[in-house]
Amino acid sequence: MAIFANLALLASAASALPQISLPPLIPAIPGVTEPLSKDAPPLPILQLPTPPLPSPEHKVSNIRPKKIGFFWTGSGDHEHKDFLASYSLDDDTFGTLLRIVDVPSSGNEPHHSGPSADGKTIWGGGLLSLLKTQDSGYYFNTTDRFNPTFLKSDRALLASISDDVAAKPDGGFFFTYMGSAAGTSPGRLIETDKDYNIIHQWPEDTDGLLNVLGSQFSPHGLNIDFKRGWILTSDFVTPVTVLKPSVAVQGGNTLRLWNLKDRTIANTITIPNGDGIQDIKFIPGNPEGAALASAVGLGQVWIIYPNRKDKNGKPGTAELFFDLGPKARKTTAIFSSITDDGKYAYFTYTTGNHIAQLDISNIKKPKRLDDPNVQQPIVGPHFIKVTPDQKHVIVCDYFLQLGQIGIINTPSDYRALYIDINKNGSLNFNRSINFEQQFPERGGARPHSVSIFDYSDPKHPKWN
Repeated sequence: MAIFANLALLASAASALPQISLPPLIPAIPGVTEPLSKDAPPLPILQLPTPPLPSPEHKVSNIRPKKIGFFWTGSGDHEHKDFLASYSLDDDTFGTLLRIVDVPSSGNEPHHSGPSADGKTIWGGGLLSLLKTQDSGYYFNTTDRFNPTFLKSDRALLASISDDVAAKPDGGFFFTYMGSAAGTSPGRLIETDKDYNIIHQWPEDTDGLLNVLGSQFSPHGLNIDFKRGWILTSDFVTPVTVLKPSVAVQGGNTLRLWNLKDRTIANTITIPNGDGIQDIKFIPGNPEGAALASAVGLGQVWIIYPNRKDKNGKPGTAELFFDLGPKARKTTAIFSSITDDGKYAYFTYTTGNHIAQLDISNIKKPKRLDDPNVQQPIVGPHFIKVTPDQKHVIVCDYFLQLGQIGIINTPSDYRALYIDINKNGSLNFNRSINFEQQFPERGGARPHSVSIFDYSDPKHPKWN
């Protein structure tokens, strides 16, 4: 036990140290490093830390729409800078490009993103920044939503492979980092202060470290019930197993239930044979504070009850909630979003090219609103978010393409879909933004996630 006590001390010490942001290992030299970026061959896993190519000019608009989508986007060629692209979501100017905000690196594989509680900052994570030894967290200043700017970047000392994000009410963020600093298990739950400095890499206590060392801890999904004091993280895949020479992805079967007060793990909740628990969302307004988890291998949705006791007397139980059917099984990724009233839930399954739509107003009898056998006009849907006005969902048709270095390469049409929510909660496919066509000078573009700002009521703006 003394060894694990020392591990806890080391973890605490690492979290207490200032987190780092490093300059590129190879500085950008105009006319010199551009050929290196273009001609560098793909390495087995780690990539050459080449500087990004200069950003081409691109026409943008100075209109001032009420609704704006900020898309965290990767350059398709992995050579030009990754970027945050803002677009109008207003009916009359939908799809008008407003701004492009570059980050000082390329090949990050931009992943999840989200706004701070006050709407003044957006964080975006780089899933594969580790492979080029780059920072993996990118911050953007959105105080002026019409003119966002790059703020800073950082990386954690103990973890990598950044995934989901949750804003703290008083400022700062929580993030899930799915892997260790080497991309193996265990990952970490990262926390920043209100100034966006990384201050903790949970767990830091001995019992918590024993827990995550004892079984796979690769947190992807993240959701927090600030009222009841619970954090839920879901274990998706061990990151290094998606890279060659691996031949099979190691999916997780567990979620961790955390005490928000002291950031300790209260219980490990198992979904048998889940084979990748990608996402977890609390159901707004549910009297028991229940949450829905997506089990990718099974193609199922499970309901988690944090306040019920399991057979060992610990908080947190899991039950099958809804089977999405055979077309949802082993579809690489299943992500979700739930309306603010807790009535409707939406689940994308990526290689199934489908969005499942459930009426969950009666939690005992969920009702499917879509036909699972109908071919929807989407290719590779992943990230999904209900808009602040609860009238639409935005879906990003891109998950992950590792190319020669990995074993996950999901088909995609690289669009962001703006889909209407009908009165009964079903979806009406309508408009989209084609990122592949809009950014040919960057080899196309890969929109993975979005933050949405709605100033339809200037006195009561909303963002998510």
